Amino acid sequence: MKGTMKKILCMAMVAALAISVAACGNGATMKKIEKSGKIVLGTSADYAPYEYHTMINGKDTIVGIDISIAEEISKDLGVQLEIVDMGFDGLLAALNTDKVDIVIAGMNPDEERRKAVDFSKIYYEAKQGVMVRTEDKDKIKSIADLSGKKVGAQLGTVQEKIAKEQIKDADLISLGKIPDLVMELKNKKIDALVVELPVANGYVKNNNDLTLSEITVKEDTGGSAIAVKKGNSDFLKLIDQSLDRLMKDGSIDKFVQEANEMNVTSEGK
Repeated sequence: MKGTMKKILCMAMVAALAISVAACGNGATMKKIEKSGKIVLGTSADYAPYEYHTMINGKDTIVGIDISIAEEISKDLGVQLEIVDMGFDGLLAALNTDKVDIVIAGMNPDEERRKAVDFSKIYYEAKQGVMVRTEDKDKIKSIADLSGKKVGAQLGTVQEKIAKEQIKDADLISLGKIPDLVMELKNKKIDALVVELPVANGYVKNNNDLTLSEITVKEDTGGSAIAVKKGNSDFLKLIDQSLDRLMKDGSIDKFVQEANEMNVTSEGK
């Protein structure tokens, strides 16, 4: 009985602590944004057309679908936008240590990530593909053709998970940046690269030695969403309101078209 009571009291204390943390966190990010007059975006700008570097009027500038969305959210909030570019695998840690206020990086809200942060509604859905060298297009046409071969994927992404789970007996090569993986593919250090189709299309368009294979991988991630620190439901509602507007008036489709039409080279993400 004593042990049972101790267990009940312990569970009650944990529940109370969780409620307390959530209560303290709710609105904290929004207060920080209002006080500073800016929203700090965490992204990984090597993933065209979502976010990537390009030269505009002689200045290195980060552009893309996600950047356009972030700009609209900052306008709706009436604050300035500050962009912090970092490795994809460090984004959620940066969010939870308050180094950034929001993460928009073509990120899929999978079950594991939902344990660490909260997500907005899905703002864009894209299918996955496998990019290969053009000379190997007729050699690599199925998942079975990748058995025993070196397959690349970006570190900490859904594509890495897909490669691990769906491509049996492959030698998985995970790197932090897509351009590095593309160079590995072009230099014959890897045989294929699992990547989102909009990203692959950008590279294929600008590199004759690269092409999309006929391989189809299963996609159950549900698309891309915006991440915020847990306990900021009011902030999340404002983000969803902005996304609702952008999806309803066709702006996101326009952002996708504009980003895909821009000159994305192999130096982009």
